Amino acid sequence: MKDEPGQILTLDEVAAYLKVGKRTVYRLAAAKKIPAFKVGGIWRFSRADIDGWIRQQSLGDQQEGGDDLLKGGRRS
Repeated sequence: MKDEPGQILTLDEVAAYLKVGKRTVYRLAAAKKIPAFKVGGIWRFSRADIDGWIRQQSLGDQQEGGDDLLKGGRRS
């Protein structure tokens, strides 16, 4: 995957980039837990926003234990 400024990714590309299933990315996007937007009803993701979200999650892991949705758990 090329790292281009302003690059827009598909749900499949984000799933591959994060090494998680497509359903996980869909659930995160639908729950507004990951930066995403829809174009014509199809989820799209800014590479820069995803990279920022990853950094934020990494900081959260150190402080709070990370995002339960990514770990396969459920929030109560």
